[in-house]
Amino acid sequence: MTDFDIDVHPRLQASTLTHPTTLVRSEPFNFLVSSNMLPRNAMQTLLAAFPKLKGAGYLPYQRADCGTSINALIDSILEPEFADTLGARLGIEQMSQYPTYVSISGRLKKRHGNIHTDGKSKIATALLYLNGDWTQVQQGCLRFLNRIDDFEDMVVPEIPPVYGTLAAFRRADNSFHGHLPFEGERRVIQVAWLTDSEHKSRKAKRGQLAHRLKQLQAWLGDKLRGK
Repeated sequence: MTDFDIDVHPRLQASTLTHPTTLVRSEPFNFLVSSNMLPRNAMQTLLAAFPKLKGAGYLPYQRADCGTSINALIDSILEPEFADTLGARLGIEQMSQYPTYVSISGRLKKRHGNIHTDGKSKIATALLYLNGDWTQVQQGCLRFLNRIDDFEDMVVPEIPPVYGTLAAFRRADNSFHGHLPFEGERRVIQVAWLTDSEHKSRKAKRGQLAHRLKQLQAWLGDKLRGK
C-alpha cells in the first residue's frame, strides 16, 4: 500500500482499509486484517514515542505518557472517517457514533491470550501492532478461531503482530480469538468501540485501578531488588 500520510507523525488513512490486499471476512464473524498500514521509515519514530509502561497486559491510554507520534497515530484511528470506513468493512453503520476506549500493551505474560469473544459492551475492536520482525513462529500471533476450546481450529492463518498490521473484528457471541502463550515485549494499540458512555466510564475506572496496582507491583519489585 502506498496511500500514506508520510510526515513527521504518521497517521492511518481510511483509504488503506479498502485496498484490494485487505482481508475482509463476514463468516463465522466479521473481521478484517490489513498489513503495511504504516510507512516502514516511521517505525523508529513511533517506537521512540511508545510509552514506557510498567506492568504487562493492556493498560489505559494516557496521552501524557506517550510521545507526539503515538498520540497523533491514535488520533487518526479515532477520526470519524477512519472509524466509519472500518465499521463499514465490519458491517457496522456509522461506527464513529459510538464511544471509544483506548488501551496499550507493551509486554505480555504467559497467562494472557486465552480464547475469548470480548464482552457484550464492545461493538468492535481494532488492534494495531508495532513490533519489528516477529521471531516467534506461533507464540503471540493472533488467531481468529471457530471454537472457544481449540487453538488449532483457525478461520484464517495466524496473524503475526508485526509493525503496521491492523486486525479488527465485530464483537459477536462467536468472535473467538486469542493467541498461544507468550512472555515478553509485544507492542499493540487497542481501540474498542463501546455500546454506551457508561461502559466507557466503567472500563476507564477499572483500567486506572489496574494501572495503579501494576505501578505498585513494579515499585515493590524494584525495592526488593535493591534498586
